[in-house]
Amino acid sequence: MTASRVVDATTLVAATVRVAPALPQPRPAGERYGSDDPLEHSDAYAAADAAGVESLLRCWVRETSLGPPEDGMLYVLFPAAGTTLRVPVRHWSAVGHHRFGAAVLEPSGHPADAVTVAALIALEAAASATTTPGAAYGPPEARHPGPDGPDLVARVADSVRRTATFIADRRARPEAPPHTHPFLDAEQSLLLGHPLHPTPKGREGLSEAEADVYSPELRGAFPLHWFAVDRSALAMDSAWTERGRTVPADLLLARLAGPGLGLRLPEGHAALPLHPWQANDVRLRPQVAALLDVGILRDLGPAGDDWHPTSSVRTVYRPGASAMLKLSLALRITNSRRENLRKELHRGVEAHRLLRSGLAEQWQAAFPRSGGTPVFDIVRDPAWLAVRSVPGLDVVLRHNPFGPSDDVNCVAGLTSPRPWPGAPGTELRSRLDRLVTRLAARTARPAAAVAAEWFLRYLDAVILPILWLDGEAGVALEAHQQNTLVLLDAEGWPAGGRYRDNQGYYFRESHRGALERRLPGIGVASDTFVTDAVVDERLAYYVGINNVLGLIGAFGSQRLADERVLLAAFRRFLARAAITSRSALPARLLETPVLRCKANLLTRLQGMDELIGPVDTQSQYVTIPNPLAVTAA
Repeated sequence: MTASRVVDATTLVAATVRVAPALPQPRPAGERYGSDDPLEHSDAYAAADAAGVESLLRCWVRETSLGPPEDGMLYVLFPAAGTTLRVPVRHWSAVGHHRFGAAVLEPSGHPADAVTVAALIALEAAASATTTPGAAYGPPEARHPGPDGPDLVARVADSVRRTATFIADRRARPEAPPHTHPFLDAEQSLLLGHPLHPTPKGREGLSEAEADVYSPELRGAFPLHWFAVDRSALAMDSAWTERGRTVPADLLLARLAGPGLGLRLPEGHAALPLHPWQANDVRLRPQVAALLDVGILRDLGPAGDDWHPTSSVRTVYRPGASAMLKLSLALRITNSRRENLRKELHRGVEAHRLLRSGLAEQWQAAFPRSGGTPVFDIVRDPAWLAVRSVPGLDVVLRHNPFGPSDDVNCVAGLTSPRPWPGAPGTELRSRLDRLVTRLAARTARPAAAVAAEWFLRYLDAVILPILWLDGEAGVALEAHQQNTLVLLDAEGWPAGGRYRDNQGYYFRESHRGALERRLPGIGVASDTFVTDAVVDERLAYYVGINNVLGLIGAFGSQRLADERVLLAAFRRFLARAAITSRSALPARLLETPVLRCKANLLTRLQGMDELIGPVDTQSQYVTIPNPLAVTAA
């Protein structure tokens, strides 16, 4: 622990007394909301439904710009249905991570569950097609009923039902199996999902039996399903090196498959692993059936050791393996069917080659190593293999840099409440909560001071390197909480970070010349260059709103710290970064009174798939007040 960080954290907490007490104060270490928290209902379905209602209401409040209630009670008008929703406010968040009590319909007084709230929202959105401009839900350009209004209700029901299963299972089995690596345990901990998404655990098309095996939340595990691909139909690329030599993707996969499968592989063929669900799905596609009929594809069936799904569901991990595998999966998870696009396969290899052009050395020299490990790095996707011109038959090979002693957590999992071994049966606490509470007890300091220091260290270890890469190289990362990994030291403090995702790179158009000099032909196959205006908007959302403000919201909604104190800390960090970094993000977050924010509910209502189409039109964005600017006012 550095002396400067202790002073900073103490100063920030002391500043709370100079701010009007509009928000609940942080709790002392160990103190909780109390047994009336609806997320801790003894019935798992009731707890899941409460989480579903909260997510829908957070989305609605953000996307319709509802302001804070004056009397602790939120009234949400639904004119199309002729009703009002009355909702007790347990915590009003400056960054949108509100906590709510049980919602009630007025004037009937009947309770409103998540399906009812979803139906009210869908009806209101459909009615907005004929309302007066300004009174409708959503921006004018998106104001039409959309194909997925009624579908929203079904997806909410699906998400709540699955969440209930996850909560019940984790209450019954809170402890990870013996020898589970910390990385995998963290990946399996995101029980409730994105707090500002209407269907965070929706998985259309997955049966109950399949969910038991394929869900990270249920600690699923399964062997991969293998196909043999005639080499005449093969497409692949690799920048994976060992001892200075490139290792082809097919050889890497043959190693992972093991000798048993190799003995069954026909001559002139390469082994291609698929997710078992995907293998069943693609067989029904005419293009794939034709390849099977003529022998270009041969079904080898399931083989090899078990792999474990990570938080994305489709990326799988096997302890001790040199690679993780990012598989295509045509399930609709949240807003998108998760099949790899060919440009994304190219993008992962291209990013690896770009970093190896000398950029990684420059980047890491700016942030000195800790114990021989880079403070921040990208989990690389340096190889892929696919069937040429056939979507859904492909795999990305991702480096697996994490060992059994590495305490690495995706930020979304770190902040997600869950049951714990030895805790009361219905108690839900995040690992972040447990870390702060333990550090506070160990150091005899207030939890709020520990939370502030933890946050400051996170900004230095994770966010500052992301700003450097954007400002110096023109490479922006879609570093939302699920794509951002934080490395913790032995005490639980942030010591470094990693970014993962071959989808989420943006190359600034203004840096095209410099990037092409580093790597000739960059962006041609990957379609990664984007106008600076789009990059600025996306970076402000993914890094500013989703990642950092989302972390502040977790601290606040879990009563670990006062959000206003952390917003002040973030402003101080941005003011320094605006001077030391060339990234435009610090100034944008400090100076812009409003920010463009991804609208997950509106995107869902419009039936949009975020993986399809140009990057600037894949999802809906709305304008929200900038809480950093509001804080400064």
